[in-house]
Amino acid sequence: MDYTGKVVAITGGARGIGYAMAMAFHDRGAKIALADLNGAEEAAKDFGGVGATVDVTKEADIEAFLDMVEAELGPVDVYVSNAGILRTDEPSWDAAGASDKDWLDSFQVNVMGAVHGARQVWPRMKPRGGGIFVLVASAAGLLAQIGATSYTATKHAAVAFAESLAVAHGDDGLQVVCVCPQAVRTDMLGNSESDGGIAGADGIKEPADVANEMLAAIEEKRFLALPHDTVAGYEQARAGQRDRWLGGMRKFRRMMMGDRGRPV
Repeated sequence: MDYTGKVVAITGGARGIGYAMAMAFHDRGAKIALADLNGAEEAAKDFGGVGATVDVTKEADIEAFLDMVEAELGPVDVYVSNAGILRTDEPSWDAAGASDKDWLDSFQVNVMGAVHGARQVWPRMKPRGGGIFVLVASAAGLLAQIGATSYTATKHAAVAFAESLAVAHGDDGLQVVCVCPQAVRTDMLGNSESDGGIAGADGIKEPADVANEMLAAIEEKRFLALPHDTVAGYEQARAGQRDRWLGGMRKFRRMMMGDRGRPV
């Protein structure tokens, strides 16, 4: 697809998956706007675009960002809600053990960050006939992330929100793509060759792989973008044989915990 002259705004765009998506769109002719807590203005220079410091938990920040983008580049055609955080259950590995702050932080970024983006960008897109809203969730939003309960729960909520957007506004011209990768080589993964959970079972993808799968989903009018092609089968197995799936996940967790009740 030719994105020449199209304006693409990406949150969490200064590094990792967001930066790779910016590069992919830019290579196809798009004008790029990046939002991040740190480094967005510097990263945007790589694309001749614009950047701004944005906290996605603050809707006013997103509103100001979109106002700036419209003034400098034009109306946004593609909005990518990519900003996210991972909070683990360690050291206790107790699913209910994460602090209230971890839960609230996860919800505010992983869910409300997307809600704020949609609330601000869709009213701008609708009068022009629609646009594209990309929500970067996770395979954890379709399956589970062992040892990261608040991440799993909020990514499930993010997927559900993306589905709701597609149902509510698809007839009005909004194309919604929900990106659900497993392990990706980003700062969130750290230096490990595995993320220690189900997402690491099928290998680690590069951010560029995620960006390319997103572009393919847009082109093919698919809701789900699955960089790890095994995820669809896992989701079907989970839905069709839930008790067996949960038993297998418990077994996997035991393997991860080791003999001493902590990660190996």
